[in-house]
Amino acid sequence: MLRRTTIAALLVVCITGLAAADARAQSVADFYRGKQITLITSASVGGGYDQYARLLAKHMPRHIPGNPGIVVENMVGAEGLRAANYIYNVAAQDGTVIGGLSRNTGLARFYDFNNAGIQFDARKFHWLGSPEQEIGLFILSTKSGLHTIDDLKTREITVSSTAVNSPSTIYSRILNATLGTKLKPVTGYAGSQACLLAVERGEVEAHISGGSSAPFRAHIMPWLQKGAARIIMAMGMKRDAEFPDAPTAIEVERNAADQQLFEIAFAEQVMGRPFVLPPGTPLDRVAALRAAFDATMQDPDFLADAKAQNAHVDPVGGQAINALLDRVYSAPPDVVARLRQLIK
Repeated sequence: MLRRTTIAALLVVCITGLAAADARAQSVADFYRGKQITLITSASVGGGYDQYARLLAKHMPRHIPGNPGIVVENMVGAEGLRAANYIYNVAAQDGTVIGGLSRNTGLARFYDFNNAGIQFDARKFHWLGSPEQEIGLFILSTKSGLHTIDDLKTREITVSSTAVNSPSTIYSRILNATLGTKLKPVTGYAGSQACLLAVERGEVEAHISGGSSAPFRAHIMPWLQKGAARIIMAMGMKRDAEFPDAPTAIEVERNAADQQLFEIAFAEQVMGRPFVLPPGTPLDRVAALRAAFDATMQDPDFLADAKAQNAHVDPVGGQAINALLDRVYSAPPDVVARLRQLIK
């Protein structure tokens, strides 16, 4: 009798354990079934960030357990800080909110650590990932008579730029400080297309871009094909697939400290068009949404839709972005101080 009782008790325990395990396995799907996720993007309607947000909202739901819908809301303001602050401090922390942030949001505190308007720690967001990674290009007009990176040290070279804190200006300053180039940013141009027109008209001799969108590349390809300009450097963590012979700025730098300046500066480009979850989101839902994001990046329908919209896809995962931010924020104090000085 005792033996039968013991066996029965063990069976109850086993069945209960299996039921609990099954409940845990189904909990994410159960949670999302019939729900709607709000994707809050810091971008205005119609821009590149908004385009990727709407592509994700269209294709990601079928990869999320429970297949919830996703609706996009635009929350512009304060160069993306308004949306980032809301997602971090106010938005639901249960997995029903996704944030679409500006790529410079991750380093906002790093560069401007005394800014009271930054009410978040970028490292504590759960980063889902980005559909694309940016690679900038150093475009040198052949009218300059210069051909190599070493030539940039021989005389002053004008570079079109939008502002003193734009990548064109910042990258020029870093190159001048580390390699001894003589780049002179000319600021005030309205945007990247205006910067390219300045090169085309001969107002400046070069442009250093922070990214290279499809319209950007369409503009410069005729120059390159007829030899009016050349790409002498890739401004990113890796070489550009279209210009494999152009080294990255990191490769050109001679010592580790100077390389680290660009590794930090290029962190924003790796983030590309990033999406995040609030810091309090349950970890099982974080894992499920990261897996859904990664699956979406490989989805043939998503890729076909992106191609039709000229939206470049070169994804990076959320864990990689979190790890990158940890490396950036743990950089040696002297490197950080030097970079902040160059950014000013």
